[in-house]
Amino acid sequence: MDTFSPLLVVITGFALRFGIPIAMTAIAIYFLRRMDTRWQAEAKNQLLLPVVEKSKCWEVKGCMPEKQANCAGYQSELPCWQTFRKDNGYLQEQCLGCDVFQQAPIPITI
Repeated sequence: MDTFSPLLVVITGFALRFGIPIAMTAIAIYFLRRMDTRWQAEAKNQLLLPVVEKSKCWEVKGCMPEKQANCAGYQSELPCWQTFRKDNGYLQEQCLGCDVFQQAPIPITI
């Protein structure tokens, strides 16, 4: 009987030391998965935004057909200011003052 009590204390200590963190982690995983499932369902149910026709900057700027053929903005499906972004993601200075950029429709978030 003397060896049973210390053995029970050690087993209880291990159960508390490892069991509580594992149980808390399992509970967190359960709730995070439920939240993720809900967010995915909400994303599927969001209304799709209407497709806006791409601005034709080559018409506004009066570009010649030879220049259009070599222009990345003309060939891309993205608006011209998105095509010509810098490597760090910033817009080029010339795009900020351009009429095509300033008159573009503002995206609506729901």
